[in-house]
Amino acid sequence: MAPLKLYGMAMSPNVVRVTTVLNEKGLDFEIVPVDLRTGAQKQPEFLALNPFGQIPALVDGDEVLYESRAINRYIASKYKSEGTGLLPATPSAKLEVWLEVESHHFYPNVSPLVLQLLVKPMMGGAPDPVVVDKYTHLLAKVLDIYEDHLSKNKYLAGDEFSLADANHMSYLLFLSKTPKAGLVDERPHVKAWWEDIAARPAFKKTVAAIPDHLPPLPSAS
Repeated sequence: MAPLKLYGMAMSPNVVRVTTVLNEKGLDFEIVPVDLRTGAQKQPEFLALNPFGQIPALVDGDEVLYESRAINRYIASKYKSEGTGLLPATPSAKLEVWLEVESHHFYPNVSPLVLQLLVKPMMGGAPDPVVVDKYTHLLAKVLDIYEDHLSKNKYLAGDEFSLADANHMSYLLFLSKTPKAGLVDERPHVKAWWEDIAARPAFKKTVAAIPDHLPPLPSAS
């Protein structure tokens, strides 16, 4: 089988979300660079893959997909028998709920922090303290709910690692490289969950492939 082609930047959290699942499945893939800094995502060649001009996009034979969560669901379903089983054998209410929680509650509050505290400084800018304070408060409230849930469940969908966990991992990784890593570390069940999933061999492979431009882990604050 020809390798799957994932279009994007290796440092993009949304690209990392997909590579996390591709590596859990043990699939052969290549990242085709799309440099946002030069506007490559708005050029006709890429717009033919994703008319919205956003990364990532995935080409799997004749199939072309975009939106990282849709890509991951497709991979988990099509390649269900390969690598890690990310979808339960029977319908799971917890899985469906926590897939939605990630996209509607976790992501909207963690992504502004990663942008302000990691991306902007890497590009020579300075964080906006008002934005940082706002989303620190909002994400803390979300993670309090995670703390309660994970006090009763090993993983988000129950006893087994699943797509719900995998979809969180890229932004948890990038959050851990900011001064707000304490939002996870201060919650023992969230911290234990993150340390568990971050130690997975497939994720270590994912992290090793990210260009070495991330700063070292700072002290939490």
